[in-house]
Amino acid sequence: MSKRRREKLIDPAHWASLSPFGLGEDKPDNYRSIIDALRDNRGNLGYAWRILNHGVCDGCALGTTGMRDWTLDQVHLCNVRLRLLRLNTAPAMDASLLGDVSRLEGRPARSLHELGRLPFPMVRRRGDKGFSRTSWDEALDLVAQRLVASPPERLAFYMTSRGQPNENYYVAQKAVRALGTNSIDSAARLCHAPSTLALKSALGVAATTCSYPDLIGTDLVVFIGSNVAQNQPVMMKYLYHARKAGTRVAVVNTYREPAMERYWVPSNLESAVFGTLVTDRFFEVTVGGDIAFFNGVLKHMVEQGWVDRAFVESRTTGFAELERHLASETWEHLEEASGSDRNEMLGLARMLSEARTAVLVWSMGVTQSSTGEDAVRAVVNLGLSRGFVGRPHCGLMPVRGHSGVQGGAEMGAYATAFPGGAAVDAANASRLSDLWGFTVPSSPGLTAPEMVEAAHDGLLDVLFCSGGNFTEVLPDPRFVREALSRVPVRVHLDIVPSAQMLVPPGEVVVLLPAQTRYEMRGGVTETSTERRVIFSPEIPGPRIAQARAEWEVFCDLVSRARPEMAPLVSFEGTAAIREEIARVVPNYGLMATLREEGDQFQYGGRLLCDGWEFPTSDGKAHFSPVRIPETEREDGTFLVAARRGKQFNSMVQGQTDGHTGARRSSVLINARDAASIGAGQGSHLVLSNANGSLAGEAMLAPVARGTVQVHWPEGNVLLDAHRRSAASGIPDYTAAVRIRVDGVPGADDAASAAGTGPAEPAGASA
Repeated sequence: MSKRRREKLIDPAHWASLSPFGLGEDKPDNYRSIIDALRDNRGNLGYAWRILNHGVCDGCALGTTGMRDWTLDQVHLCNVRLRLLRLNTAPAMDASLLGDVSRLEGRPARSLHELGRLPFPMVRRRGDKGFSRTSWDEALDLVAQRLVASPPERLAFYMTSRGQPNENYYVAQKAVRALGTNSIDSAARLCHAPSTLALKSALGVAATTCSYPDLIGTDLVVFIGSNVAQNQPVMMKYLYHARKAGTRVAVVNTYREPAMERYWVPSNLESAVFGTLVTDRFFEVTVGGDIAFFNGVLKHMVEQGWVDRAFVESRTTGFAELERHLASETWEHLEEASGSDRNEMLGLARMLSEARTAVLVWSMGVTQSSTGEDAVRAVVNLGLSRGFVGRPHCGLMPVRGHSGVQGGAEMGAYATAFPGGAAVDAANASRLSDLWGFTVPSSPGLTAPEMVEAAHDGLLDVLFCSGGNFTEVLPDPRFVREALSRVPVRVHLDIVPSAQMLVPPGEVVVLLPAQTRYEMRGGVTETSTERRVIFSPEIPGPRIAQARAEWEVFCDLVSRARPEMAPLVSFEGTAAIREEIARVVPNYGLMATLREEGDQFQYGGRLLCDGWEFPTSDGKAHFSPVRIPETEREDGTFLVAARRGKQFNSMVQGQTDGHTGARRSSVLINARDAASIGAGQGSHLVLSNANGSLAGEAMLAPVARGTVQVHWPEGNVLLDAHRRSAASGIPDYTAAVRIRVDGVPGADDAASAAGTGPAEPAGASA
């Protein structure tokens, strides 16, 4: 068994800079974030402080409770959580601003959020300039009437991950199934659906196999298509301690992320002053080149005899077929498809072979493509080849970006899965029917992208969105807006206004004000990335008088649309919901014990597949051959991928990314690629394809040759709304584009652009 190694007290070998506190470096000003949070929440500082001290974080899915977690006995407070804080403390907006939506159309999401909370139910009918006030009864009766009049296949429901607790997800999916449809989907579809499918088929589990403490003391951590510095900042504190304990870090990505190279952890004095060198070695791949790269790494491991044959032969199946497949792939093809070379592949293979323990971490850079499932399978193959699962300091970790995502899928807010991840089929529908007392439909429902397509084709009568913003999170915003405008009845249950609410109604649009997780009587729960289910108590403070808990709204809808079902979809409070979850979802059997702040449990324990016991049909882990996808790209085109910067999901919270210096309009491009098209730093560029066009300014950066990066959601105009993975239906957030140089920067532009990035690539990816 691997023992946790002793950390060095001070370790200058890992210092990033001798400049105190990174002065003059491109990095977020975490202390400024504290000042900004104080300013933004100055009217409700007491309430804000209680949320930070006692609530479970509604930011990423690392799962801090108050300012503590179960990984390190230290204070954790990241700038993502601080920037989200105002959503919970904001007062009601001036509802008259919604009386004429033309005054709000075109505003960025941040501007809409800053208007304040939705104060009461509102309605807008076709031909109206905007929304007018209505009552809860009138609003829900209006929706219920259309639910009754429409066949179930013309109904669709979507739930965001925005601070959603398990209780909301569970009741919503039960209510929707009581209405006769499985067409309820959530943000889990758009993030890690490929991970769920690939892990389940390979290991028999559908979540991270290890825990956060396994990162500290492992020999090696490999980050794949994942920028935790931007999206899960608290993990950088884990890496600070891991580095001091001797852990090596590798990154496989299309861009040499500056914050994954050097990071300043604000709450650790040594790192805050000198920064921390995070990554030992970068491995650069082209967009979509991850499968070929990992096949090449594994091919090396087979040829060099670095595979753990004892584990493979006794605990797995399918390796012989995979081995034959790898032997048939030529190095030339692997190099061309990956955008890398065989020596780089050998470099990662050697790091893996030298590690007794390792954790492989991936995120949406792997999953959000038409080949997402295969990409995850390639990662799983690599981890299994060394037995990096089911033992301490080893694991396969699809890290979650939002606090509600893991629970959303596991509660059954999923068009293709029932609670607990059970397949939507006749047998499982029958089991749920017996438990719930009504007939549960047995055919899969519409996924989120399919809902939009159905709306565009005129096949939906009602679209009910609990949070979310399809106009900014899905490809091809124009297509999405057209689709939304064709739905007769749209309902938006949310905390603050969003752009999708402003899309003109087919017949009517209803706005309903929701409570935050901190306002719900009886408290609620969240499931973190490491499968920890954590109780978050109600926090005393100001309230939006007419805001309601989302689970209550779904119960009320059922009672109006299907009165005979009302007793079957009714709960006295969140404690009663947790009691039912404990009976229905096998992994959540301890759910009913969560009652007070600090209560939690981790289903499956620290390690899934502990001792190499796999809950598959044959008790073994399954390797699978992964074929390199065929890519046909016209000469002169570039592959574009989306990135985030100072934002949470699509909620943009700043115009400049502190990690990179990039502006929202920056097009990150390799210096040699820029020279090949006659562009330089700050040149005005136009990216275009059959889907749309995007204007921006060139920012020379260490991205893979033949690829560019633009910010999300701005870059969604370049994406194909119909391109998605075959198995899980996740949209493809990459595209091929042509780039036209539309001008060169003037003196003022050039001076401004000079600070946006390095004039030359910051070294090779290695």
